[in-house]
Parts: sequence; structure tokens; C-alpha cells
Amino acid sequence: MATENQVPGSVGTSASLSLRLGQTIFSSASLLFMSLGVEFYSYTSFCYLVTIMGLVIPWSFTMAIVDGYSVLVKCPIRQPGVLLIIVVGDWVLSILTLAAACSTASVADLLVRAENPYCPPKFCSRYQISAAMAFLTWFLSMASSLFNLWLLPSL
Repeated sequence: MATENQVPGSVGTSASLSLRLGQTIFSSASLLFMSLGVEFYSYTSFCYLVTIMGLVIPWSFTMAIVDGYSVLVKCPIRQPGVLLIIVVGDWVLSILTLAAACSTASVADLLVRAENPYCPPKFCSRYQISAAMAFLTWFLSMASSLFNLWLLPSL
């Protein structure tokens, strides 16, 4: 049953389900492209990205399951305490994802633009693609958290 203060993209809506599935797909792709490189563990920012994507994937997938269930039974989550936990979790992971994406992009750019390349072009391009996927994950995560934050005061 839809309520009058239902924000498109907030938890329990089909738009939120789409955002969460996108987060899961992009964070998995980022982790996959980073892990294909044998030498990613040599750089701290790459290890940081792998760690954060390892946190984002289960969070986004779990929230996608919650959204899918809410859409299926047509009963969105409107408890302020639960929504606050979701908003805080989204904000924290969003900030960490942005930090990981920025650090990975800067190190990958540094490796590509150095006079003597520090990594084979195949690996550097994978690192750059991984950073791009992390930025897309951040964008979707920030959108989810803003929609949920917008809904929070109306409860």
C-alpha cells in the first residue's frame, strides 16, 4: 500500500531496488577488474578498494533483497529507527566508496603517466576500469542515501 510520503528511490520502492542492484553489479565489477590484476596487493589504495567493495557488495545485495521483499508485499519500510540505520550505513559506505575510488583512480593515473611504466598496460587499464566502476557504485550509493535521507524527516 503506497503512502503519501513515499519518495521515489527510498527504501522499499522499485527505484530503490534498481539502485541497489546497480550498486551490487558495479561494485562486483570493480572488485572483479581489480582482482584480475595479479599485483593489486602491491598498492595500498588498490587493497583499500578491494576491502571497501567487499563491504559494499553484501550491504547492497542485502538491501536489494529487502527492497525486493518490500516491493513484492507492497509494504515499504517506514520505521524511523530502521530507516536511520539504513541512512547511516549508506552514508558511511558512500563516503568510503568515494575515497576508495578517488585513491584508486589517482594511483592508476600515476602509474599510467609515469615516465617508466610501473605496470603493464593490460593491468593499468583494468585498474582504471575498476576505478570507474567504483565511481559508478558511489554515484548510485549517494543517490540511495539522499533519497532515504529525504524521507527520514517526514516520518
